Amino acid sequence: MLIDKIEARANPTTHTLVALVENKPGVLNRVASLMRRRNFNIHSLAVGETEDPSVSRMTIVIDASKTNAALVERNLHKLVNVIEVQDVSNMPTVMRELALIKVSVDDAAKRGEIKQIADMFQSRVVDVAKDSMMIEVAGEETKVDSVLSILADYGILEVVRTGRIAMARGGK
Repeated sequence: MLIDKIEARANPTTHTLVALVENKPGVLNRVASLMRRRNFNIHSLAVGETEDPSVSRMTIVIDASKTNAALVERNLHKLVNVIEVQDVSNMPTVMRELALIKVSVDDAAKRGEIKQIADMFQSRVVDVAKDSMMIEVAGEETKVDSVLSILADYGILEVVRTGRIAMARGGK
């Protein structure tokens, strides 16, 4: 079942939109309401403050096979608090995702194997408990998916993923 979800995430028709918005209360709600009203499906959404505390950056990933990315972009431009929107899907871009993965551990040998897997993927163990370990993995979505598929055999207890974040390469 987990493998099916991972394969579904590897949809090549996703588009990544980066929106600079005013860092004010209610802006995220307005963007989400727009998506709901227009029946646009969000694959992932990551929001954070930029180098300018008055501006936030939204990375919105949509499935372009179900939603026209240009239409989403035009609709976002209409919102009052949106400063700029850019589709970075076909640009030279650095895209990353962060995931925390809690894995079941019942003996020392299994703990060592999971530590080796984390090391192979340049990930790190961030928490160890009597019956579980938590791995932090950051990188491209395919890397996160690979770690998840390997750790599935050990018994994944819980997963949290940030969703895609993206930044165009080079100067502004």
